[in-house]
This record gives sequence, C-alpha cells and structure tokens, in this order.
Amino acid sequence: MRTTVGIFVTRAAAEHAVARALENGFSQHRITMLSPGTAGTAESSMPRTHGEQPGVGKAVGFVVGAAVGMATGFPLGAAMTTLLVPSVGPVIAWGLLGAAVLGVGGAAVGGAIETALTEGVPKDEVFVYEDALRQGRTVVAALAEDGAQADAAKAVFNEAGAESIDAAREQWWVGLRSAERERYVVAGHDFETDEPAFRRGFEAALHVDVRGRSYGEAQAELRARYPDAYDAPAFRRGYDRGVAYRQSLEDVRRREAA
Repeated sequence: MRTTVGIFVTRAAAEHAVARALENGFSQHRITMLSPGTAGTAESSMPRTHGEQPGVGKAVGFVVGAAVGMATGFPLGAAMTTLLVPSVGPVIAWGLLGAAVLGVGGAAVGGAIETALTEGVPKDEVFVYEDALRQGRTVVAALAEDGAQADAAKAVFNEAGAESIDAAREQWWVGLRSAERERYVVAGHDFETDEPAFRRGFEAALHVDVRGRSYGEAQAELRARYPDAYDAPAFRRGYDRGVAYRQSLEDVRRREAA
C-alpha cells in the first residue's frame, strides 16, 4: 500500500479533494483529513447524528480528546479526533489515519491501516506537514491499494489545488532562511558555501526517528542515513540548529497552552 498526501490552502479545497477521492473509488476508511484547530470548534459548524458512535480505538501518542460521532455534512462521515502535536498545537483529524500521518504514535484502529500509513509517509516529510498545519493549511492523506490508485489520488489532489511536498518544503525553508543566514554569518561561517550541508543537517534533526536527540545521541543513525555528510561541520551546525528550532516551536505551544 502507498500513501498519497496533499496540502491545501483552504479546508474547502481539501473537502473537495476528499469528495473527489471517494467518487474515484477510495473507501472513507482509507482517507484522513487534518486541519488546525480543535474538534469542539469543528463540531460547532458541522451537523451530527444524535446517537453517540463508537470511538476509533485507544489512541497512542498525543491524543488529548475525541469528539466522536458521524459528521453528516462532511464527505468522510467519520469520527473526529483532536490531536495535540507538540510543535503545532491542536489538530483536528477526520478519519481513521490522522494520528499516524504526523508520526505521533498512530491510532490503534487496525494494524494493517496503521502500518501502511506509517510506512507510506516518509518520516523525513512529516515536519513539512506539521509546518503546513502551523500555517493554517489542511492536509489530506489517502491510503492506496497500489501504484495506480496512488497516482489517481495524486491526480485528484492536484486537480483540487494541492500544493506539492517539494513546494511546501521549499516554502518552509524560505521562511527560515534569512534568519538562519544572519545567525550563521554572525558566527563567522560562510552561509552561501555551506547552505546545502547546513540545510540537510537542519532537516535531519526534524526526522521523526531522531527528534529531540542531540547530535551525539543520534550520531549512529545519522551516519547510516547520511554517510557522505553526517560528519561535515556545516551538517552538524545545521543539525544543532534544527534541534533548537523544534524545541523553540514546542516551547511556544507550551506557553500558549499555559
């Protein structure tokens, strides 16, 4: 199985993409939509059935609450869950795959779906989806049976106006580059020459498998993943800045929640 992910500027565009994916043969149980906010906020604008529906199973990770029940006005018609993602804040997940797509442990809603999603979404892309949510965008993920269905999902998402992962990643870096360049130059380093290695190290620190770990603690994994770059001074400086960057995001969310 393969996971196709689309990033949308508006929730309306994301909902359109979900509806089109369903029309193209995707099961509602293989689609999830993530949007910044809380389930309580979302529920206030969405109709519900009267009976309380069963939840989606015990949530593993940073699940802080669930507003379960069928959203009859939403194409997924699935349970909503609020996830607290440390570097993002509260995120609404419609569908059964939300927790896993952000690498927060995964919702225990069926081993096959959970495993396929965590394997299907590259762990070095998770930070891009998190940044999209911080910027107010909506993320949709579709779990495809095969390559043909994955291509069909990508076509549907593109038609609905999805931003590519490469464009979103570049936008993320553009937003950071000026400040990082200034910091690097003040420290006496050549940013123009070192930027590729520095950025690679910065992004490496945001990989799900090493988050929150110092360079020394993650060195074995970094050596295996980036054998040609892990010991370069610019890469290490970038890694250290990536660790500090993620910590600063978590600190901001913690203060906001206090």
